[in-house]
Amino acid sequence: MDPFEAGAGSILRQPKAVWATAGASVVAFMGIGLVDPILPSIATGLHASASQVSLLFTSYFLITAIAMLVTGFVSSRIGGKKTLLLGLAFVVVFAGLAGTSDTVGQLVGYRAGWGLGNALFVSTALAVIVGAAAGGSAAAILLYESALGLGMACGPLLGAVLGDASWRYPFFGTAFLMAVGFLCIAAFLREQPRPARRTSLLDPVRALGHGGLASAAISAFFYNYTFFTVLAFTPFVLNMTPYKSGAVFFAWGVLLAVFSVLVAPRMQKRFGSLKVLGGSLVLLAVDVLVLGYGDHTAAVVCTILSGAFIGVNNTVYTELALGVSDAPRPVASAGYNFVRWFAAAAAPYFAPKIEEWTDIHVPFVVAAVTAVLGAAVVAVRRRALTHEAGEREPKHATEDGVSAFAD
Repeated sequence: MDPFEAGAGSILRQPKAVWATAGASVVAFMGIGLVDPILPSIATGLHASASQVSLLFTSYFLITAIAMLVTGFVSSRIGGKKTLLLGLAFVVVFAGLAGTSDTVGQLVGYRAGWGLGNALFVSTALAVIVGAAAGGSAAAILLYESALGLGMACGPLLGAVLGDASWRYPFFGTAFLMAVGFLCIAAFLREQPRPARRTSLLDPVRALGHGGLASAAISAFFYNYTFFTVLAFTPFVLNMTPYKSGAVFFAWGVLLAVFSVLVAPRMQKRFGSLKVLGGSLVLLAVDVLVLGYGDHTAAVVCTILSGAFIGVNNTVYTELALGVSDAPRPVASAGYNFVRWFAAAAAPYFAPKIEEWTDIHVPFVVAAVTAVLGAAVVAVRRRALTHEAGEREPKHATEDGVSAFAD
């Protein structure tokens, strides 16, 4: 069934456990863009440079990448509910501690612990929603991706509203909301059946021996560098108040959600996944070049517009990676995300460093080049990305519990 044709009843009439998990997912994805509008405020408050503050993203995603080897290992042994609660507990503790930081080093360290908690939570949440939902997996997946998009859009807005008073408040706010999510999941979610086979720590790495999955992961690595240059470096370029920056990234997040959930599947059906992905990557490269070299108005417009290309890419990459591999989907997803999240850790560190070494335009030139490299990998490895998948029709999200940001 096409999830967009599912009746309102099948999507909205869900058990309390599903709504509790989906609500916590919104807050979890808020955490990714939460610090965007307050990066300059954090730099001022902690007397730190842009490159130091950008380590908030680097530590977060570096731990997230490494945790990809752990999440399946943990959830296949203690079960989905306990994994969700463990992840939420980490987020509550480390988000709260982040708000008490006196130095940028402390804040970076606490964000690393937050990244571990978020990895444990989001890698398990969709599988739990699919297992507990009424109305079939299509409705559950649509609900989850809607939560993903809402979180990505609202994170910068929450950061702006709370951060206007103090850069510390968004961290305390996240800790509070995740604590509410913890209580709701503890109260309403029943334990899900455990997998018949336990996942080992090396299974995701072994899955990367498949040529198609490795090609998708390498292409996504280049793309993610571009994505997180926009997300982590652009706030310093825009140099706006938290409210204005939050509004820009809210609009960015809305486009990301709309194009990920509504537009990408229709484009795939009409043109095919690889054509859509290649074209979107090239357009993203053009967009970031204009962002880097245009005036302030052009930078704002291109930042918002990049959300459309990023939304399309997130959906297509995930479906491509999980469709091409012969490994179990949770294992294939873990291996794929293990590779691509390293770029999310690298971009926030290198972009401000490149600016220091050269000028403010060059980080966007590098980001444009990496987007084109991602498209080149798709073009060169086209046969590996399609042949072993049997040229199958794109599957909107996944049936085994992973999505564009699920791992």
